This record gives sequence, structure tokens and C-alpha cells, in this order.
Amino acid sequence: MRELAILACSECKRRNYTTTRNKKTMADRLEKVKFCPSCRKRTEHKETKSK
Repeated sequence: MRELAILACSECKRRNYTTTRNKKTMADRLEKVKFCPSCRKRTEHKETKSK
């Protein structure tokens, strides 16, 4: 079962990306280095709570 994951920038806290993850195989929160358009640089993005 795949679940929607919202990724937010660790510096400016804006929610920039959405992706899916398998909840059974990945129990911990998702972390990726992505480009943040508001910071205009590559920053670490962490999974946030869904609404």
C-alpha cells in the first residue's frame, strides 16, 4: 500500500514536493536532498504530516 508523502524544506519550512512511499517497508520519515525554489539552492527536504 503506497501512501502520499509531502516533503518540506528544512531551512524555510515550505512544502515543495510530493512523492509516494511504501508504509510497510519504510517505517521512518523520508529525507531527500532536493532543490528548493524559494531558497534557490539544494537543501534537505523531510517528510511532514499530511493534512
